[in-house]
Amino acid sequence: MRFIIRTIAAAVALWVAVQVLDGIEVNAPANSVKYWGVLLIVALIFGLVNAIVKPIVKALGCAIVVLTLGLFLLVINAAMLLLTSWIAGQLDIPFHVDNFYPAAFWGAIIVSVVSWLLGLILPDGD
Repeated sequence: MRFIIRTIAAAVALWVAVQVLDGIEVNAPANSVKYWGVLLIVALIFGLVNAIVKPIVKALGCAIVVLTLGLFLLVINAAMLLLTSWIAGQLDIPFHVDNFYPAAFWGAIIVSVVSWLLGLILPDGD
């Protein structure tokens, strides 16, 4: 149940990013079943990328993260959003992030903040 709640929260966070930024798009009829299905699938992909790839990148870039006092984590989060967009494109999922800056950079910040806020509101199950 916790996994489902987190996936839905990530889909809502992606929806907010799509609504706020011009460079992040879902090419499906707005607020249709397909639109929300695409957001859920992209949220699953984003969760997998963050669970598998992100720890490896963070470990390899540990020194840079320390030197920049954690600001490099913003770059890593944006790269994970771009990787999610690329994977979605390979799977013919109609989700696209145009570029690193400003789309992926600000999109990653929006997704992180909205996910954090939803995590405060939604039950954790602990």
